[in-house]
Amino acid sequence: MTTTSALRDPAAGTPALDAARPMIRFKGISKAFGSLTVLDNLDLDIAPAEKVALIGPSGSGKSTLLRVLMTLERPDTGSIEIDGAPLWHMPGKGGAKNGGLVPADAGHLREMRKNVGMVFQQFNLFPHMTVLRNVTEAPVHVLGIGKDEAEARARDLLELVGLRDKLGHYPAQLSGGQQQRVAIARALAMRPRVMLFDEVTSALDPETVGEVLNVIRKLAEEHNLTMLMVTHQMGFAREFADRVCFFYQGRICEQGPPDQLFNHPREERTQAFLRAVLES
Repeated sequence: MTTTSALRDPAAGTPALDAARPMIRFKGISKAFGSLTVLDNLDLDIAPAEKVALIGPSGSGKSTLLRVLMTLERPDTGSIEIDGAPLWHMPGKGGAKNGGLVPADAGHLREMRKNVGMVFQQFNLFPHMTVLRNVTEAPVHVLGIGKDEAEARARDLLELVGLRDKLGHYPAQLSGGQQQRVAIARALAMRPRVMLFDEVTSALDPETVGEVLNVIRKLAEEHNLTMLMVTHQMGFAREFADRVCFFYQGRICEQGPPDQLFNHPREERTQAFLRAVLES
């Protein structure tokens, strides 16, 4: 069964993407927690349908970047755009500073958040809901689509992740890898333009890592989603990504195509990190 309909653009009548415009633009993004700066005036453009792997030592800002894009953390400075639309700002009345933009209200953030799906380290499934209901809950209550349409979409997506036979199961009846695949289907059910993966295999047993990576590999190969992945799986980053960004102390220290960055890293910090990963 084809799953194309389950992944098509969520908004009927949405203007065609401008290939010359980044799908995501981070400009001057900074974020600190107390005295610890985790993002330091960071600039990054992500092209439509680009697959980008974010690597680097723990605490270097990778996951925080995903969280500010998902509106789970507010940046201290800078701006973010999704397909040209401001995320943390909105048009003001009567003109305002920052080019007529003012800080976004809750309604603007809620609408913009629909463009982005995120899969976390922990699966965060509702334990009292079946697999089918976990995947249909947000489309019904957030997007307002009918139950029958939501269930049809969920069945397609659960087939995509290899779990069509688990519709009536509860999370506790599933393995960790199966729960993570349900979490991926749940994020896709909102038909986001951008998918974020934050160390999605770190909580899994080694034997179940492959099944989750295979689902992400399939998404990357068969669908035009823009995807950002924080990972310590260097082999998968090399295979999955169009571009790899190495983070260090809240900045992008080096970036480039996987073959270039892994085989011929220019920066000493990148070289040291890759040596340490390979030795471990």
